[in-house]
Amino acid sequence: MASEIHMPGPECLIENINGRLLVNPEALKILSAIRQPVVVVAIVGLYRTGKSYLMNKLAGKNKGFSLGSTVQSHTKGIWMWCVPHPKKPDHTLVLLDTEGLGDVEKGDNQNDSWIFALAVLLSSTFVYNSIGTINQQAMDQLHYVTELTHRIRAKSSPDKHEVQDSANFVSFFPDFVWTLRDFSLELEADGQAITADEYLENSLKLKQGNDKKTKNFNEPRLCIRKFFPEKKCFIFDRPAPRKYLIHLEQLQEEDLNPEFREQVADFCFYILSHSKAKTLSGGITVNGPRLESLVLTYVNSINSGDLPCLETAVLALAEIENLAAVQKAIAHYDQQMGQKLKLPTETLQELLDLHRATEKEAIEVFMKNSFKDVDQVFQKKLGDKLEAKRDDFCKQNMKASSDYCMALIQDIFHPLYEDAKQGNFSKPGGYYLFIKKMNELKNKYHQVPRKGVQTEETLRKYLDSKDGVADALLQTDQLLTEKEKEIEVERMKSEAAEAANKMLEEMQKKSEQMMQEKEASYQEHVKQLTEKMEKERAQLAADQERVLALKLQEQGRLLREGFQKESMKLQEEIVALQKKPPPCNIL
Repeated sequence: MASEIHMPGPECLIENINGRLLVNPEALKILSAIRQPVVVVAIVGLYRTGKSYLMNKLAGKNKGFSLGSTVQSHTKGIWMWCVPHPKKPDHTLVLLDTEGLGDVEKGDNQNDSWIFALAVLLSSTFVYNSIGTINQQAMDQLHYVTELTHRIRAKSSPDKHEVQDSANFVSFFPDFVWTLRDFSLELEADGQAITADEYLENSLKLKQGNDKKTKNFNEPRLCIRKFFPEKKCFIFDRPAPRKYLIHLEQLQEEDLNPEFREQVADFCFYILSHSKAKTLSGGITVNGPRLESLVLTYVNSINSGDLPCLETAVLALAEIENLAAVQKAIAHYDQQMGQKLKLPTETLQELLDLHRATEKEAIEVFMKNSFKDVDQVFQKKLGDKLEAKRDDFCKQNMKASSDYCMALIQDIFHPLYEDAKQGNFSKPGGYYLFIKKMNELKNKYHQVPRKGVQTEETLRKYLDSKDGVADALLQTDQLLTEKEKEIEVERMKSEAAEAANKMLEEMQKKSEQMMQEKEASYQEHVKQLTEKMEKERAQLAADQERVLALKLQEQGRLLREGFQKESMKLQEEIVALQKKPPPCNIL
């Protein structure tokens, strides 16, 4: 469902107050109103490296996220700006600007690590912003990536191998973009021009060896390669002379370095064109309310001293959404039954057929809006509610039929009993005259349509309550012999027994119909659940295949690098042997 966004500027999403993270309710209110899929782009990096400038450009503005103008970190916590996505209709672009890492005023690297981890968890594209080239210092400053396995859990109860294998995070980690500001080197290797992406790949190559120095060198590179198989790199020249940088947001476009302007345009085009909507495991697309739930779950976990857990966050989100899915399904059922059901129905089957068709639609609504309903807890709740609704409609239907029939009976039969009360049938032959009139009125009653399921029962109860009138007329009718009276009494008993048997058969029929309805309802739930589980299995298989492919891709890259190094080493040995003078033969 489309949702208009009226957010003129950024809003603090997660405040960082004295090292404690607090979620801003006003920002959550904004997210809760966004029903579209969200493309979440988060940027992190050292303080005063120009992160906010790039985020403003992604928002299509010159001002917005605070740039600051001193060596102090200007952004505290995580700030959010939601804007309509300029290239993806019916999507919302959520920009997250984070406080600068490594701010000496904070004196607490743990706080930086949580900000880094939250940016990874919440985003679909993760931008790491740094100054200069990718050297060992830059890698050392990116030590936060090596801590991710100690800051995030994929499952609430991981097996002993899962934490060690960081590639398991691949399925839910964002794409990685490294932006290099004030880049001054020529992009070339071995005398050949290379792209920024190739420069990044070269910078992430591992060294051979098991000594501590080599392990320290390889660790951040290995983590980046495993965590973020989708990687991109952009370089930026200095935007303007240093003295103008403190007024960067006031500078006109023509005052900026043309190459820098072009580089920023390329960066924005890539991010806006290639960044995907945020998804969760199972291919679940995240919208505003889902992102709101993730923010709350992760921050609450951190503040409670626990590790943010992907599985727990998804299950917490699932509980909220599945409860809402039950409510949506019941609302749909109530609306459709309210529109289509006219009480009383002619037969019970008419009501059950309408219930069954509407129940099917309600289950479809639930399946569309629910996910990860473990053990079908919420589907069972829906089934119980629908069954209760059906039973209630059956009671309403019986009452509506009974009330209508009783009013009709009173209107048709009351004059007859008034005549009997006045003595109009207390004469010879009066009993048969009364019975004849009674049968005429019964026919009149049965000819009235849509009396409902209580047609016979209501009439039977009414006539049973008036049995004394016919009995009195029978006994006082002087025209009838004693034998005729006995025969008439037997006939009345036979009719009563036949009516009772008919009512028993009708009750058995209704009971069978209700049992058949319960079975049909169960089969419909199973059918739709099976269809959904097949789709989820297919999605899970696709996710696993993607993770496996990324693992194999990374392993293949490592093997190629190892082979290349061995090949180069072998070539060097051959060259060394060729330069070595041949041995002299002594005869």
